[in-house]
Amino acid sequence: MVGWGAYPRAKREPEARGSLGAVAGVLEHCVMYPIDCVKTRMQSLQPDPAARYRNVLEALRRIIRTEGLWRPMRGLNVTATGAGPAHALYFACYEKLKKTLSDIIHPGGNSHIANGAAGCVATLLHDAAMNPVEVVKQRMQMYNSPYHRVTDCVRAVWQNEGAGAFYRSYTTQLAMNVPFQAIHFMTYEFLQEHFNPQRRYNPSSHVLSGACAGAVAAAATTPLDVCKTLLNTQESLALNSNITGHITGMASAFRTVYQVGGVTAYFRGVQARVIYQIPSTAIAWSVYEFFKYLITKRQEEWRASK
Repeated sequence: MVGWGAYPRAKREPEARGSLGAVAGVLEHCVMYPIDCVKTRMQSLQPDPAARYRNVLEALRRIIRTEGLWRPMRGLNVTATGAGPAHALYFACYEKLKKTLSDIIHPGGNSHIANGAAGCVATLLHDAAMNPVEVVKQRMQMYNSPYHRVTDCVRAVWQNEGAGAFYRSYTTQLAMNVPFQAIHFMTYEFLQEHFNPQRRYNPSSHVLSGACAGAVAAAATTPLDVCKTLLNTQESLALNSNITGHITGMASAFRTVYQVGGVTAYFRGVQARVIYQIPSTAIAWSVYEFFKYLITKRQEEWRASK
């Protein structure tokens, strides 16, 4: 029998990896969703006076007090629905590519290049599934959002802006998430080599490595996240400073952010983004590694009983 102290890196089936990723992804998004709502609002370039917040805690208190207990959770249903398949694709692709590339680049060992490349490719699939979800979610999170139901938001965006609006921020999201995931995975694997060199199941090392990896990646990519939020929400006050009427690309978003708020605007919401990512990535990695351990343990027990 394989005990808690012996965690072999056995081969897992792609379906199992995808299922683990789906569970981890849904938990990650659901548990931290109120902080994500605050982040979206704090990234607003010209917020309503009633939606100007000094910090995350104050923002949560004011939203609950003035808009109701469940207001920070609006849009959670569409996020949970999209996060499952998106993260299943993400983790299945990552594990498969990481092993394949590591065997080519550094046979029998761990390769940071393979980890980063696998994270980048997995992100392409993840973002293709999640981008429409992000558009709907962020429009529902904004202050004074006219949308109370997901179907209302989807219908309005489709009718007024066309299907392309759901992917208006895709290139920006990729430009953000590719470096985010490369930094995230390389940091996680680097920390695992130091805290858990035997690569055994070690909950504390998975939590710590995941939290640190998420914080570093989140802080480094905040400017791109601000631009992504602007593209998704098409914030009306910011649009007034854009002569084209709609902000349609990363260059246009970067220019608008600078015109409206200067250099500091690129780091709006960085506190909320880091606070969101620390527990989110810690939860995602700890849940993923836990279920991966259980599946590996059962596979070993089954082989031993043959």
